[in-house]
Amino acid sequence: METILIKAAQLILSLSILVVLHEFGHFMFARIFKTRVEKFYLFFDPWFSLFKVKKGETEYGVGWLPLGGYVKISGMIDESMDKEAMKQPPQPWEFRAKPAWQRLLIMLGGVLMNFIFAFIIYIGVLYAWGETYLPTSNVKYGIEVSETGEQIGLKTGDKILTVDNQQIENFNKIIPTIVLDDAKSIQVERDGKVTDIEITDADLALLLKSKSVMTPRIPFRMRVEGFTPDSPGEAAGIKIGDEIKGLNGKAFQFNDEWTNELQKHKGKPISLLVERDGKPTEIAMNLSDEGMIGIQIKQFVDDVFELKTIDYGLMESIPAGISRGVQTTKDYLKQFKLFFKPETKAYESLGGFATIGNIFPAKWNWFSFWNMTAFISIILAIMNLLPIPALDGGHVMFLFFEMISGRKPSEKFLEYAQITGMIILLALVLFANANDIIKMINGTF
Repeated sequence: METILIKAAQLILSLSILVVLHEFGHFMFARIFKTRVEKFYLFFDPWFSLFKVKKGETEYGVGWLPLGGYVKISGMIDESMDKEAMKQPPQPWEFRAKPAWQRLLIMLGGVLMNFIFAFIIYIGVLYAWGETYLPTSNVKYGIEVSETGEQIGLKTGDKILTVDNQQIENFNKIIPTIVLDDAKSIQVERDGKVTDIEITDADLALLLKSKSVMTPRIPFRMRVEGFTPDSPGEAAGIKIGDEIKGLNGKAFQFNDEWTNELQKHKGKPISLLVERDGKPTEIAMNLSDEGMIGIQIKQFVDDVFELKTIDYGLMESIPAGISRGVQTTKDYLKQFKLFFKPETKAYESLGGFATIGNIFPAKWNWFSFWNMTAFISIILAIMNLLPIPALDGGHVMFLFFEMISGRKPSEKFLEYAQITGMIILLALVLFANANDIIKMINGTF
């Protein structure tokens, strides 16, 4: 429960910051062009608001429905659907009375703010924390693969060499590169030979659904640090500080070998070899039905892999942060294109609020929080540019039509378009959140 609350708190804070900044972008350009802003709200306020205060011509407030926020600009057909005001003659301070290029900038203000804010975050993150990653070349023991990894043709012990014959410097970017660049093959070293593994559209569909595909293979060495509730290991006499050496007379070179051996003896008696105070000790016990000993362990992996760290000074962090923002935008656009490729079944991975909240860590971490916030800011910018009425992109589409053709769509048409867009958005929200519910029911969330 605590984990869920921490993730929810991070999600709410992140979205609140981004919504306020997005709406401020519209507000700022509206004020620059002397357009009246009647309301500036975080969250929606049907029937009542949690807080409101009026300063000048604008009412600032917090609504009770946490599905975003809005600014109500005079003389504009938006989600408020204020038809009565639109029946009156246009006034100089109204949105509809402004030139098309000014209305275009007002509508693009929120998206611009989201992009700028994301780039600023990346600059700050790189300056404050630098960049640390595991080079692919340093994964010296090969990989440990999940069931998905096996299904696409990888094997535990493989060493990743290249993707489509291109080296990937950062190990954690191998799977994203395969998915986003529509890679056709992976080159691995297996049993001393170079092997080509073909990647099909069906494989991409598996990768999109999977939480984990591969991890670096870790040498076997573990020490007991604690116990789980009702631990069979503690009941059998295992002590904190014991270092595990073997099982049923077998020694292990890698962690995956140890895990596989445990799974073979679920609910059965085993003989565990531990080292205690420098001496070998045999402990007889029964594994749980899940194949667990019930211990918390330290694995000594800190000195196994050599990480690469890049530190950035203030001036260095600016181009590096902008570059990361641009690359993140490109990667998300590539990911977005997958939704229009039915064979990858990317639409099944579309998620709602639970999916977004789940990307935040279970413990509060400012480094992760700001990275996730920058990423979500870019997502919001791109999604708002979609040419769907009721989104900024829908308004921009009609404005471009007006600027090119010289004819402004009728207000009645814009009203119907707004209603249609809201229905489309509601359907998308319901679909995305239904996907979350299905994943929870199937235990794949």
